Amino acid sequence: MSLLVVGLSHRSAPVSVLERAALNVDAQAKLLQDTLAAEPAAEAAVLATCNRIELYADVDKFHAGVAELSTLLAQHSGVGLEELTPYLYVHYEDRAVHHLFSVACGLDSMVVGEGQILGQIKDALARSQELHTAGRLLNDLFQQALRVGKRAHSETGIDRAGQSLVTFGLEQLAGREPVETWAKGKRALVIGAGSMSSLAAATLARAGVHEVVVANRTLDRAHRLAEILAEGGTGTVARAVPMDQVAAELTRADVAVSCTGATGLVLTAEAVAAGVADRTGAPVAAPVAVGAPRVPTAGPSAPSVPHDTDEACPLGLSGDGTVGRGVGFSVMGEEAVAGMDAATLEQHAAWVDNAPAERRDDPQSEADTISALAAAVSAGGRIPEHRRRPSLVETGNVLLALLDLAMPRDIDGAVHRIDGVRLVDIESLAEASADAPMAEDVERVRAIVSDEVAAFGAAQRAAHITPTVVALRTMAADVVANEIARLDGRLPGLAEKERAEITQTVRRVVDKLLHAPTVRVKQLASEPGGAGYADALRTLFDLDPQTVAAVSRADRQSDPNDQNATQTDPNRGRA
Repeated sequence: MSLLVVGLSHRSAPVSVLERAALNVDAQAKLLQDTLAAEPAAEAAVLATCNRIELYADVDKFHAGVAELSTLLAQHSGVGLEELTPYLYVHYEDRAVHHLFSVACGLDSMVVGEGQILGQIKDALARSQELHTAGRLLNDLFQQALRVGKRAHSETGIDRAGQSLVTFGLEQLAGREPVETWAKGKRALVIGAGSMSSLAAATLARAGVHEVVVANRTLDRAHRLAEILAEGGTGTVARAVPMDQVAAELTRADVAVSCTGATGLVLTAEAVAAGVADRTGAPVAAPVAVGAPRVPTAGPSAPSVPHDTDEACPLGLSGDGTVGRGVGFSVMGEEAVAGMDAATLEQHAAWVDNAPAERRDDPQSEADTISALAAAVSAGGRIPEHRRRPSLVETGNVLLALLDLAMPRDIDGAVHRIDGVRLVDIESLAEASADAPMAEDVERVRAIVSDEVAAFGAAQRAAHITPTVVALRTMAADVVANEIARLDGRLPGLAEKERAEITQTVRRVVDKLLHAPTVRVKQLASEPGGAGYADALRTLFDLDPQTVAAVSRADRQSDPNDQNATQTDPNRGRA
């Protein structure tokens, strides 16, 4: 077995890199085709989820395979190879099997124990079968991974160790409240009608939301999902709308979940700000993009307070308010600026003036602010303390809760700066899951994975020697047939009864002589390091390698699971 996997996940790469490296369905298909066309690879499959991108292949050379698969991932993801390489992991042979089985059981998921990964593995297998890029090895591997995952969920309590990403996300939005209490009576907007969005809609309906509105680019799919929800017996009202109605529905929604395959943003900060504008009694401005000039708001000459948090900043000024309006700035996070002398403030102004261009955020405005504050210190001896008002989210008054489960993201990350809006996305879920408790059943699942990896490896090694054993028995049968034919020439008057008895006796002798060594060689071949027994058997009995290869090809053509069996290239696929 020469199984190789090269990939990256939430454990190896930051969400920003995963987001850029995300592959849509078309890109996955092209990656599979290009991988199969590459010299080191005979089979290929891609497992792409919201928090992992992995390329599996059967390769004939390890180092060449790693280099080729890494290059292909970089090319198709659009992330440069030099940038991508530090985040890639590589598993080979038994370690690659162990990795996929662990993934299938939910041990490598962001939320340990979640079961959605099984459906994603099934989809990955179906895609590679449809494109004829999976041969015997990857068919066996992915089908066995599905069985191992199901066994882990049925024989252990791994389901109690975690839950779906949807449920985990809703728990983060609900905070200290149970999801059912938090969701009761709310209006929900679900953007997308794929598997993750459907699960989110169903989870919200079970949790007791009053209404679920499904928006999707294909309106028929949205209607089907809405019908399923309405017939689910939860009492939730469900309806479908086209995507161009999302902005209007956002003004009515209490919670919105988005998971689409879009390459751009589905919900911009401006759209979200407009969606909550009428709920506060005053317009809610969308957050200013980083690097954009700020307009003075503290009076005719006072500019807005800087937000600079660069570690090199001598003061670490931060905040989001304005001078003189009771929501001013602070120093070093929570420390107030009261009592700061003019010289210290001027030091910061000098740092701003000398900062590189890429670190500046309207430096003139910031320098003017510092100068104004310094003048205030000189005149009055101190600066009155100005603390930021608590936001609506901090006081528990969330106007709109947003859950973004897409990769790349559907919702502009800047919406978290809109008062009254709470956003939970893949990045925040990754941070929250780092502290999630592990159940005792996880150890039992790990034991299952180890046992299954050993069994799979033994089966693959045993299968590797089978064509050689079949070729040996075929050669023995030919020897028997030739000897019986020669006997007929020497004894032409031999009665049919006697001839049949002699033939049967010779066959029994040959079978008995071959039985013990062939059974034993299969046992030895299934053990680690047993791959050489097939070569030894071919050498000892002087078997023709072409005969063995012919047996392998015939075996593949009769195997319904081998998607490469119908290909014209006899060397494509796994023997």
